[in-house]
Amino acid sequence: MQKINLRDLYPDVYKTDAFVDVAEEVLAVIQSQQQADAAYERRKFRHKAHYSLDREDGIENDALARPLTPEEVMEQKQLREEVYAALMQLPSIQARRIYARFYLGMTVAEIAKVEGVDRRRVWASIRRGLKKLAYLLDANK
Repeated sequence: MQKINLRDLYPDVYKTDAFVDVAEEVLAVIQSQQQADAAYERRKFRHKAHYSLDREDGIENDALARPLTPEEVMEQKQLREEVYAALMQLPSIQARRIYARFYLGMTVAEIAKVEGVDRRRVWASIRRGLKKLAYLLDANK
């Protein structure tokens, strides 16, 4: 058992010395964490990174992406509606496979396994469907 001073670990909570006996494993974990924190501070100083974008509070999104204008929002909505309308004009098999591939994020192999067909047939069907989709979208312009 080792003694540690809680005031060293938690200076904002403990204003006076408070000693506690801890096991060797706990002391090793505390020391390794202190070393990792010190290494992080050195890296931060060395690279002049005085703030962090990985706090998961959304600051990185605000820094990287500007808000969309109302015109851009309307254009995106219209484009989605056009793509959906064109997708509904495709044969049901092609529409289902394109939806699974691009909207659900499934791979061609996963789609083939679910449907019980060869993966090359699924790939060819998606390719033909995308060509027809491009033709339908160009025709609407």
